[in-house]
Amino acid sequence: MLDVSQQRITVDDLKPKWFDFRKNGKMWSSLLILAVIYGWSIRETGISLPALVEGIPHMQDFLMRTFPPDLSILSKLMAPTIETIQIALLGTTLAVILAIPLGIGAARNMSPYPLVYRTCRMILNFLRATSELIFALIFVAAVGLGPFPGVLALGIHSAGMLGKFYAEAIENVSKGEIEALEAAGSNKWQILRYAVWPQVLPEFVTVNLYRWEHNLRAATVLGLVGAGGIGFELMTTMRLFKYDETATVLLVILATVTVIDFISTRIRMRVL
Repeated sequence: MLDVSQQRITVDDLKPKWFDFRKNGKMWSSLLILAVIYGWSIRETGISLPALVEGIPHMQDFLMRTFPPDLSILSKLMAPTIETIQIALLGTTLAVILAIPLGIGAARNMSPYPLVYRTCRMILNFLRATSELIFALIFVAAVGLGPFPGVLALGIHSAGMLGKFYAEAIENVSKGEIEALEAAGSNKWQILRYAVWPQVLPEFVTVNLYRWEHNLRAATVLGLVGAGGIGFELMTTMRLFKYDETATVLLVILATVTVIDFISTRIRMRVL
């Protein structure tokens, strides 16, 4: 039996374990490296609290000019708002169509050949790395102003993100069902249909709905480069210094995003 009275407690025993430099040298080295990186980044990006404080009066002046919002333009904003929703919906649908084959090809356990796997991965990396604004500028130059380049930009860029999620979801499925179907002589499509699809369906629905919500917000920004939607109205009001109308546009965007979020939540509840 252990005699507690004979145990000796030293000063080192009273120190917190994380405070021991000898035992936690790697942790402290990592924290030091992070501190240097953050300090360097703050200096290079010009982050300054005094500059922020000095800019408060300018922000107050902008906010004062936005109130009260000019609600007389609400009727004029209905068509651009509907157009924005349509851009987001069609862009997300196009992204899903493109992302499904790319995601399957980028999944290590479903890709038929290593070359297909590496090619799909490279395509998805490129699509994610290029902003939807860049794609919008390219498609505006190619097909002209309007909502069509916005749909193409959102669809192409979103396919990179969705394909990445699809591939990871497929790779993380349980291997038991796949091995059972392989032992029964099933081909890749049968394995995908009966073993993979039922497991990835919840993530598939969740990710697609999230991307739809994201694309709705992104579609408002694409209007700034001439890709249609309510973003064009937002840009116009700001360029004309009609900040009361700008406030109205922002309120409409907020209301639209809130409604879409509610619809997405209801869809998740029904499907999942």
